[in-house]
Amino acid sequence: TGSCKKLSRNEMAMIEIQIREAGGPEVLEPVEASIPKPGEQQVLIEVEAAGVNRPDVMQRKGLYPPPPGASSIPGLEVSGTVREIGPGADPGLKGKPVCALVSSGGYAEWCVADEKLCLPVPESISLRDAAGIPETFFTVWTNVFQRGRLQKGETLLVHGGSSGIGTTAIQLVKLFGVTIFVTAGSDEKCDFCLKLGADAAFNYRTSDFWEEISKQEKKGIDVILDMVGGEYFTKNVKLLATEGRLVQIALQQGYRAELDLRALLMKRVCLTGSTLRPRTVNQKAEIALELEEKVWPHLASGKIKPVIHTTFPLPDASEAHRLMEEGSHIG
Repeated sequence: TGSCKKLSRNEMAMIEIQIREAGGPEVLEPVEASIPKPGEQQVLIEVEAAGVNRPDVMQRKGLYPPPPGASSIPGLEVSGTVREIGPGADPGLKGKPVCALVSSGGYAEWCVADEKLCLPVPESISLRDAAGIPETFFTVWTNVFQRGRLQKGETLLVHGGSSGIGTTAIQLVKLFGVTIFVTAGSDEKCDFCLKLGADAAFNYRTSDFWEEISKQEKKGIDVILDMVGGEYFTKNVKLLATEGRLVQIALQQGYRAELDLRALLMKRVCLTGSTLRPRTVNQKAEIALELEEKVWPHLASGKIKPVIHTTFPLPDASEAHRLMEEGSHIG
């Protein structure tokens, strides 16, 4: 996450991070801008911290533009305190600490969020660390449990087990009696995943995950959550059990793959995928309601928590992007 530090001298202005042009981390620039106003059923949050996610990197490169009408400021999740209430929003939120999923605008000292996508900061989580909750927990919940229909007693494979998505998935599925396998890019990352609760972790740089998992799980994997794509696709389909579900959420290795369609027929495989950002507020709000009911009590009790690798001052957003692209971070 990136922590936000007050730099503005003008009471009506704030510091935000703008993308000067598509390019490397150096195109992220702190600039002074007017504080936004909340619209219908929105709130204005004084930001404590903003989560840094791979879609932010893609947006910076010009590969993932914000939805029509959304701010050009990167940042998909924030934590902070509600300071202003827009028309139709709950006045009781004013002064409350929240974490919120946003379509853009997170890399700023102030951020507008839809009321329905603001969730209370769990008791055991600091306000700053709460910025690392929304994007990964919304993503894992909707893709693994809603689209993937993961059930108690089944097996899940997550590629990128040490990422924010991966560390969230490990913790969540262990709450519901699921066996989880993960892949990661180093022995250190694999060890971290095992300590966090993964049942097995495979270093994809030194072993073939398809061969290793095939030996251990003869019946196949029930659900696979994949953010790699490319040549992983064929291996994923081979690993799936009868009635298995492959959920594709990113394409880091490419968007083309070959498929022997006989595997889908013989094993009755379900292939699906999704993106979170373009969905409507009401669609995201349905996820928020389920999270608050089924997951927030576990966050409040301290059973699960966001894994935060490090934090940066807001003007150093470019350094956060360099770290993410370098790939040594965990969480």
